[in-house]
Amino acid sequence: MKQRLALLGIWSLCMLASLIAGLWMLLAVAFGSRRAWTLAVAHDQLANAAFGGSEDETISSRAGRGARRGIYRWCLLCRLLDRIDPGHCERSIEDGSKKSA
Repeated sequence: MKQRLALLGIWSLCMLASLIAGLWMLLAVAFGSRRAWTLAVAHDQLANAAFGGSEDETISSRAGRGARRGIYRWCLLCRLLDRIDPGHCERSIEDGSKKSA
């Protein structure tokens, strides 16, 4: 029970942090700050972790690695992203020595 209460407290803090980050990102976009991109990548990594991936990897990087292995859903996502930004997934793949979006 104590652990659940502790996790509920942590969840509350995470929700507050998410709200602040979202507002900060909106301000960064409005003022043309590079921080907007940094926060976008952080949200991308959060979403990837929520869907079972690594907390230190973007969805695009995960999709690129999956597409290289021929996994249909990742190939499909990479084709969709390629329409917006050609080569996005391939450029997003992390090599372990650098972080990329």
